[in-house]
Amino acid sequence: MNGIDLRAIGERLRRVRAGFSALTVNRPWIAGVPDTIRVTSPAFEAGRDMPVRYTQDGASLSPPLAWTNLPTGTRSLVLLVEDPDVPFPVPLVHAIVHAIRPESDGLAEAALPYRLRGTAPEGFAMGRNGLARTGWTAPAPPPGHGPHHYAFQVFALDSVPRFDWPPGRGYLLRRTRPHMLARGTLFGVYERI
Repeated sequence: MNGIDLRAIGERLRRVRAGFSALTVNRPWIAGVPDTIRVTSPAFEAGRDMPVRYTQDGASLSPPLAWTNLPTGTRSLVLLVEDPDVPFPVPLVHAIVHAIRPESDGLAEAALPYRLRGTAPEGFAMGRNGLARTGWTAPAPPPGHGPHHYAFQVFALDSVPRFDWPPGRGYLLRRTRPHMLARGTLFGVYERI
């Protein structure tokens, strides 16, 4: 790419990472939210490699997800996908999904589009990801930077927040924080050699 050695840059930045402590589920105010939702994927095991098809090196599809053990009183769910291994001060947001119906038991493969305006056929809406786009951004870590962990964080809410515009992470969390009943996280891993 124009003589730029991306692998060399990735190797030099290998120790520069936002860090797991910067993930939304690890923020101090989240500690009081029960970690009782079980989040899984039929495509990969927790903490294991995600198939290439769910990355920008493959088909860029969003992976299938499933969740169980939602608390009584859940009126909607939020899915927030973050990468804490990026060489930035904060995790990169790959997707914000809100207004997920509580009767759903997950999301099918490719349920999250690259760009979404309005509401999806399944009833959910999307916020702005780290690229300021309302949609799914598939993993594409810098080559040579090491393994990147993708946190699929699910939050059960006692309300269905409405937004006049697609929210970013900060605004979404300010609006949903008082309504969080429970949370759960699934980690997938991807590395570009």
